[in-house]
Amino acid sequence: MEFHRPRALYCLLLGLVVATGGCTSTKQSNTARTATEQLLISNAIDQSLNKIDFTPLAGTAVFVEEKYIDCVDKGYVIGSVRHKLLQAGATLATKPEEAEAVMEVRSGGVGTDVTSAYVGVPGFTTPGMIGIPDIKLATRDSQKAVAKIGIVVYSVTSKRELGEGGVSMARADDTNTYVLGFGPQQSGTLQYEVNRAAPLHPGQQVREIPSQVALSQPKPPAKPDEGTLKLTGGEKDE
Repeated sequence: MEFHRPRALYCLLLGLVVATGGCTSTKQSNTARTATEQLLISNAIDQSLNKIDFTPLAGTAVFVEEKYIDCVDKGYVIGSVRHKLLQAGATLATKPEEAEAVMEVRSGGVGTDVTSAYVGVPGFTTPGMIGIPDIKLATRDSQKAVAKIGIVVYSVTSKRELGEGGVSMARADDTNTYVLGFGPQQSGTLQYEVNRAAPLHPGQQVREIPSQVALSQPKPPAKPDEGTLKLTGGEKDE
């Protein structure tokens, strides 16, 4: 009995497609960048800055110089650095002349990479010019973000560095796995951050942003008591 291998393979693949009823759909972003990409980059930036100890600058007026950083989400990097300084007890100066130290921030690389792999049969064309698409039994789509941030701090008066400075690098990833069209099974540092940050802890109170804008004038500085004269100086008699 004559046995046609291409026809038998075609029937086998067709039966496999019919037997597996899973299907997936990809949603496109309506914004310039997907939410996943933005969260991956911000997650990598957070992890990179979390490796840096800002506490030696406690009580120091610091000016953050941002002209040496040129990367995507530059505003988030600078804002996060300023936030870290405030958490460490430093004060922020608006001008270098008002600061005791200048912190220069630079980026060695802030971006994302995407990889995709699958297990199955690649598409082919039969002798009868019938095109068979890829038969994917399992697919894995992975997106990674890397943030490499460099920092150096120097004294305004001496122009010498305060500490050696250096670079800090971290990576965030998000992986989606599909088996027979069913999924995704999500894993990675991004999913961990989303799952950790989304729910409220028991008893946690949240101060929501008001739905209406209300402003108030700043309080005037306290005036010294009128009719009193205070002097200091001189030597104290023993």
